[in-house]
Amino acid sequence: MRNDRRILDLEIMAARIRHNVLEICRQRGGYAAQGVALADIAACLYFDELRPDNEGWYHDRFVLSNGHDAIMTYSVLAETGHYTMAELRTYNVDGTKVDQSPIEGQLGFEITAGSLGQGPSQAAGLAWGLRQQGLDQRVYCLFSDGELQEGNVWEGIMFAAHQKLDNLCFIVDNNDMQASGHAADVMGVEPVDDKFTAFGFQARRISGTDMAELLDTFEEARNTKNKPFVMICDTRLWDGIDCLQRALPIAHYTAQSAVDWDMGMKEIENTLTKLEAKRDG
Repeated sequence: MRNDRRILDLEIMAARIRHNVLEICRQRGGYAAQGVALADIAACLYFDELRPDNEGWYHDRFVLSNGHDAIMTYSVLAETGHYTMAELRTYNVDGTKVDQSPIEGQLGFEITAGSLGQGPSQAAGLAWGLRQQGLDQRVYCLFSDGELQEGNVWEGIMFAAHQKLDNLCFIVDNNDMQASGHAADVMGVEPVDDKFTAFGFQARRISGTDMAELLDTFEEARNTKNKPFVMICDTRLWDGIDCLQRALPIAHYTAQSAVDWDMGMKEIENTLTKLEAKRDG
């Protein structure tokens, strides 16, 4: 468990990430609701969990499976200085290098993430390969509950459990929403935690927005031996910006009016001001 100051610093970073998401998407729309909801996870992952290397990047590896959540990664990498906001404002523009669903080799992304369901098996293979080489790098993979409807995901899960890949941590964005509607209506995947446990994972189900709980769960993942770990995060679209969560509860892809964007910006800027005043007070 971290101290209160560290938690507050990460809450401020999460608010900055949410602000970046809105700033990037307000130009032409995008997957803002997911990026906003994942901000707390992103703050913990990039600013506390992933170990830095000596070249301005990360020693540990992060695999983004659901490419539309790239908006989260872009918003983080604006804070680390790997992208400028001017670059990220070209998100979803013809000819941009800032793709909505990035390809392998693009700064910040391990795999081509346009086809959903590929990340877990690739992350498991990466974790196995690193272990075979005797390297101490850990692998983290974010994917959505909708991807659990795909068979390839469960092949990766079986492989990871069979190989006892304790250097692997899956993060499931369990928001019950996909392009066609609620996951529970399209093809239900619950109980997610029980299924992972049955396949041989150490599983923990959390809110996905409580900073102390997230930090504690990442610590548990690091300390789990002889089996892979999965954190099932029960997020909801727009978590962290209440006005947009009320107004746009089922927005998988968002191209909203200026009024909506301005309303969301005002709320997150107020949140950020209060958190910074608490830190500095």
